[in-house]
Amino acid sequence: MAGRRAAIKAIDWAAFAERVPPSQRPMFNALKTRSDALSARLAALPEKPPAIDWAYYKSAVAKAGMVDEFQKKFSALKIPEPVDTQTSKINAQEQEAAKSAAEYVQASKARIAQYEQELQKLKSMIPFEQMTLEDFHEAFPETRLDKEKYPYWPHKPIADL
Repeated sequence: MAGRRAAIKAIDWAAFAERVPPSQRPMFNALKTRSDALSARLAALPEKPPAIDWAYYKSAVAKAGMVDEFQKKFSALKIPEPVDTQTSKINAQEQEAAKSAAEYVQASKARIAQYEQELQKLKSMIPFEQMTLEDFHEAFPETRLDKEKYPYWPHKPIADL
């Protein structure tokens, strides 16, 4: 039993609680309470079950051979432990999630650098109150009117009327 207890991963409840949205806080508290209760019950159990006193039962049971038969069947009983098939899948998902998170962090750092450059550009330009129209078009070239595409703007050509 101790081997199984050592194999169980400890849960970092503080880190888990940070990721729980406020709307799901009651469900999280119920899960933690139930987990703590189960852990306490598991810790209260002995490492090995108490040994059966077969000699007492042989003296107490009137039918001869019945206790010997039970003892033989009990010692022959082997309960198979389930095979863990999910841990490898969970570990693979965890590695994939860590990889995608690292990629996202790198992309975010690149976006942050780009946004800081744009912010520095905006901080270094002259204030809008002091700008002329030429200064504005120089700072924001996408706002410049294309005279070849729209030669009569804001008016429509007579042919289009």
